[in-house]
Amino acid sequence: MRSPIILFISLIFFTAQAQIKPSLQTVDSTSNDAARMKQFNFKNKKEKEEKKEIVYGIEDYKIISYQRDTIAVDTSLTIQKEYRYNFLRRDDFELLPMANLGQGYNRLGYQFLAATYPKMGARARHFGYFEKEDVVYYHVPTPSTELFFKTTFEQGQLLDAAIALNTSKEFNFSLSYKSMRSLGKYRHIESNHGNFRFTANYQSKNKKYRMRTHFLTQDMESQENGGLAIPDQFTSGDSQFRDRSRIDVRYQNAVGKLKGNAYYLDQEYEITSTKDTIQRTSLYAGSESHFETKFYRFEQTAAHADFGTPLVDEITDLSRLQTFYNQAYVKLYNPYLGDLMPFARAYHYNYYFNSVLRTPSGSIANKLEATEYAFGALWSKQLGGFDVEAKLVKNLSGDISGDAITAKAAYVFGPYQLEAQMQWYSKMPNFNFLLNHSDYLSFNWSNSLKKEDYANIDVGLMHKKWGSLKVQYNRIGNYTFFQSSSPGEETALADVRPVQSDEELQYLKIGFENQVAVGKFSLHNTILYQNVTQDRNIFNVPQLVTRNTLAFSSDLFDKALWLQTGFTFKYFSAYYADGYHPVLGEFYSQDKEEVGGYPMLDFFVNFKVRRTRIYLKAEHFNSSFTGNEFYSAPNYPYRDFVVRFGLVWNFFS
Repeated sequence: MRSPIILFISLIFFTAQAQIKPSLQTVDSTSNDAARMKQFNFKNKKEKEEKKEIVYGIEDYKIISYQRDTIAVDTSLTIQKEYRYNFLRRDDFELLPMANLGQGYNRLGYQFLAATYPKMGARARHFGYFEKEDVVYYHVPTPSTELFFKTTFEQGQLLDAAIALNTSKEFNFSLSYKSMRSLGKYRHIESNHGNFRFTANYQSKNKKYRMRTHFLTQDMESQENGGLAIPDQFTSGDSQFRDRSRIDVRYQNAVGKLKGNAYYLDQEYEITSTKDTIQRTSLYAGSESHFETKFYRFEQTAAHADFGTPLVDEITDLSRLQTFYNQAYVKLYNPYLGDLMPFARAYHYNYYFNSVLRTPSGSIANKLEATEYAFGALWSKQLGGFDVEAKLVKNLSGDISGDAITAKAAYVFGPYQLEAQMQWYSKMPNFNFLLNHSDYLSFNWSNSLKKEDYANIDVGLMHKKWGSLKVQYNRIGNYTFFQSSSPGEETALADVRPVQSDEELQYLKIGFENQVAVGKFSLHNTILYQNVTQDRNIFNVPQLVTRNTLAFSSDLFDKALWLQTGFTFKYFSAYYADGYHPVLGEFYSQDKEEVGGYPMLDFFVNFKVRRTRIYLKAEHFNSSFTGNEFYSAPNYPYRDFVVRFGLVWNFFS
């Protein structure tokens, strides 16, 4: 997985030397992203020696999402960029990271999106794993490169490098590689990740045919130590244990690995289109295909008593999943009808283990495999001042797939924007709830479970000045989760099982976000209130989560440098945070130990010089004087004070 880095470096320097460099001009700004993009000042084409030099602006360099949303490359430095400067490269407000990078995140809140197919499982290991919805495509006039770098914990680094090129206006491709190694502060907790992405997109000169494709190969490995063996060594504050590598852990012989390869192809062809630009009617046909194979492996050189009775001396648990998704559709556009896209789907899955497992209680099958079919339709239109969208998915055959209905509407009036969404969907629980094999006797099962039912209502009101208010109500039926059936601490991990609740859960989530600016100072607030109606503590979230950033921003040195500095305060109320299970690679519900109720304070100093953003942060600097009671999960401490730095650099050939 290291060879793509060499390829990136070679490509970067080759394109820098081989390409004629166009003019690219930007103006620094302290305003928000939308306003800042309007302030770029570009010169018109000019003639020199009877040759025209094309002047490209930064808005000519496009990033295209899976949903086909297009944005320009953004080299600004804002508080939102500060929030996204992390391992996931997105705002992790509703996540609580474990002690080391790549080790996973506990949940502070949930966002449910309509899905009709179950996932593999081992969800704690999937943070940082690229799904097809995470892949972006590029449309660039000249080679464009972005380098992301950040220090980790002890030995290692986090690097994400991407280069996008074009052979013509019609064909663009990109190569990206994300590499991470972090030793960690505690014993036997090292993480190593490698994610390689190749993307390409093409549009014919007559614009009737368009295609996009990508290839992903990912390799993610993390050592497992079982958490603290003697918690008092951490909580006592004893000076000899300030070096966390001196703290005893439960074991030092286990590793969790997740690997995957994915291939994606999306094509569309315009069959016919009228020439009337006002009453234009168009008909398209298209297809979307996605093939993915992945496996999760837990290895332990010697069995540990925490997980109960072993079937062999050395543990090697290996689960595999192959999926092949195909969708064919036709799309009709008419100014009166809107966009209408009926489609048909075929989904083949093969979730399997090496062989049939025979235990003292009987035999357990080694696979779940079938091909299932569904149909549906997507419709969108502008009705008056409303943008509306509706989607239906109906399962025709099979036991794994579910149904889904989604309706959305958005309306803009003055400085306000109102958005609303309703969705109902059903799906089978993830594959590892249905079938699992392990060299530990306790973690072998084959279950017949019902489909989970989700009904969600989301309403959001945004104001350009006063911020945004979002309310989400969720009703969950047949909620499926992992839970320990043992009240005793010594056997809690050995008795973790899949459980399907027979009660209906109700989850209310209210979020508010705004920014108040006075001169060069600004206060950014993100507040989340949550409430769960349930008979037992099975779906656990903190009632309050807040993040507040006080920042100072200013130009320096005749606007040659943009400075951004300040403090971020984050707090979440104590709650029964999920426990972590290394063998399953999952979090499990528990109601014996609360986590939270402690503040987290960060100090940051960020700079922007031309198109380079430099980040320096003192993370959790209050850890030494607010007590050693900070945990990410029961028996797994949160991060200590650490100073980390890095940069994001965009350059264009």
